[in-house]
Amino acid sequence: MKFQVGDQVKITTGKDKGKTGTITRVIPGKNEVVVAGINLYAKHTRPMAGRPGEKVVLERPLEAAKIAILNDQSQLDRIGYSVDKKGNKTRIFKKTGKVIPEPKKPTEEKSKK
Repeated sequence: MKFQVGDQVKITTGKDKGKTGTITRVIPGKNEVVVAGINLYAKHTRPMAGRPGEKVVLERPLEAAKIAILNDQSQLDRIGYSVDKKGNKTRIFKKTGKVIPEPKKPTEEKSKK
């Protein structure tokens, strides 16, 4: 899969068409990605053992075909690969031909117990 965690993408189809976000998870086996704040749905939980019921908002995965990466000029673009003489493979933008910088991966804060 050409997309990586941390890539800035724009949604091209569906109810969230036109919104932009950052990829938080990639599921290569299903060719799907999870974008922060996009494709949200509400899950209602029942009250159990003294805990009140609540409405939890979660993000669902999107098919990779429904998103497009944003290049350095904030335009929709596609991802290609370039292989140098040493055999190193780098991702490039198809329109501009520039190398895609390594995305900044979101840091997950782990709670200390």
